[in-house]
Order: sequence, then C-alpha cells, then structure tokens
Amino acid sequence: MRRETWLPAAALVMGLVLGAGTVAFTADDQPGGPRSRQSGGKHPYLTVASRALTQAESQLEKDAHNYGGHRAKALELVKQAAGQLKEALAYAEAHPDEFKQVSTPGAPTSK
Repeated sequence: MRRETWLPAAALVMGLVLGAGTVAFTADDQPGGPRSRQSGGKHPYLTVASRALTQAESQLEKDAHNYGGHRAKALELVKQAAGQLKEALAYAEAHPDEFKQVSTPGAPTSK
C-alpha cells in the first residue's frame, strides 16, 4: 500500500511547486525589480518562494478533506521545504561573499 501512495503525494507536491512558480512569475513585481529588492532583501527569489510555500501551507490546512492521507503528506513536505528555505537564507547571511551580484542572462550590461 505504501508503494502506491508516493506517486499521488509526489504529484500533489509538484503541483504546489508549479503553482507557486506560476504565482511568482505572474506577479506584478518580479524578483529583482526595484520594489522586490526592498521587500525581498538580497535574495528575492527565496523570499518569493517562501511566501508561496506559506500560502500553500495555509491552503492545505484549510481543506477539510484528507485525500487518503495525501493532503497531510503534502503539508508535511511543504513545511519541510519552508524549513529548507529558512536554512538557505541563514546560510546566505553567514556566507555573504558567495552571493555577490551576478548578472542575469539577457540583462543589459554596463560598460
């Protein structure tokens, strides 16, 4: 039985991740823009991802159905992913030299 449940749980988590990516890419203020640097700090993509996971967690907690345990597993994985993002931000703060400004592909360069 356990073998049969990993695929739907993985599909649900991938759906949440893809949904979060869609929210991030369709937002009015893209990461790296002038306002996102103020609100997202030095790592705006991680900030956007963290917000998306917080929203996903909230939605999963509100749902009344358990979907055969898959909702609970997805919620557990979303919380785990949020914890990893917090650790990534802590690592970035502890190692600032590794995260110097890097040019984005397609971005104009100044000469």
